[in-house]
Amino acid sequence: MSELNRKTTLVAALLFIISSIISVYFIEYLLNYKPCKLCLYERIPYFFSVLLILIILFKKKYEKPILLVLFLTFVVSATLAFYHFGIEKGFFNESIVCETESLSNNLTKDELLEQLKQNTISCKEANFRIMGLSLATINTIFSLILSAIFIRLFLIYEKN
Repeated sequence: MSELNRKTTLVAALLFIISSIISVYFIEYLLNYKPCKLCLYERIPYFFSVLLILIILFKKKYEKPILLVLFLTFVVSATLAFYHFGIEKGFFNESIVCETESLSNNLTKDELLEQLKQNTISCKEANFRIMGLSLATINTIFSLILSAIFIRLFLIYEKN
């Protein structure tokens, strides 16, 4: 793969990643769908990858090791997103990160009001869907595709 094709692929991936980030904020703030805690954690690899791709494009150093880190970043992202998908489908139990507080009868009025103010969203509930797919499902697919792109770039890397 020529350097021009590699850079074009990186720019396309960068634009796709930035579009994904913009989309989740659009869904959250303009469409008013609040994310669960796990959804918020799933954004971290995307922000991290933007930084790494920009380093490759502007510094032009350490491209091969950064491509490997990008691959690993999206493997972790796919794993996290698949875990979230599994929670939505009931394959996995919610972790302590996702669990909402119990609204038992033992709470005082003040404690109940405080919990309602926190507005904790359960990871089991997929309130927003695109073509019937939850965002966790879409993130799993996107992360697998991006990890495949970055491992391919890593494996065919040519030093000029």
